[in-house]
Amino acid sequence: MGSAISDSAMDAVQRRLMFEDECILVDENDRVVGHDTKYNCHLMEKIEKENLLHRAFSIFLFSSNYELLLQQRSATKVTFPLVWTNTCCSHPLYRDSELIEENHLGVKNAARRKLEDELGIHAADVPADDFVPLGRILYKAPSDGKWGEYELDYLLFVVRDVKLQPNPDEVAAVRYVNREQLKELVRKADAGEEGLKLSPWFRLVVDNFLMEWWDHVEKGTLDKVANMEVIHRLNPTP
Repeated sequence: MGSAISDSAMDAVQRRLMFEDECILVDENDRVVGHDTKYNCHLMEKIEKENLLHRAFSIFLFSSNYELLLQQRSATKVTFPLVWTNTCCSHPLYRDSELIEENHLGVKNAARRKLEDELGIHAADVPADDFVPLGRILYKAPSDGKWGEYELDYLLFVVRDVKLQPNPDEVAAVRYVNREQLKELVRKADAGEEGLKLSPWFRLVVDNFLMEWWDHVEKGTLDKVANMEVIHRLNPTP
């Protein structure tokens, strides 16, 4: 995914987030075991030596005509810059409001915070109760020689028409896609066309769940496929 970003070359905003944000460390059964900086949680050396698995979330926001909102990560992102991915991907932080386990409220609170940070979607426009947690995946994916991800990722679906004001520090571009348009993006990524790349976590969801779940988005029956008891252990395609 290109050469590794050095500490000195890191964008000022990303540097601040890397050292100020404290991610939630969990074991493979999603039990909280501690916390560490976003910086340490994304260093592959730390991930491999200390098994730093952290909690994360991935939001899939659909419009009322059931198109999925995608974002292209900004060029200044430390991990996976300029790749296309689902609506918003980030981490709940080690703070009281984002550690609430009941009804996965901590993760939902974090999701609302990051939708506003990244896409300018006001938290009031996406109530916590609108998010449907469908499942959890555990995966590991290097970004380059230095950085990577090792996450236990909550998959949150929501259907909502929203106003967007993307933050250029976080997001390079946005677009809504229908199923056929998404399939074409996947084809281009597989073929290496236009330099298009998809994030590994998004690709795992596309390959394993998304098309079936999209049916239930359209039918209003997401509750029928929600399963928060199982943690799916998945490996990205190299």
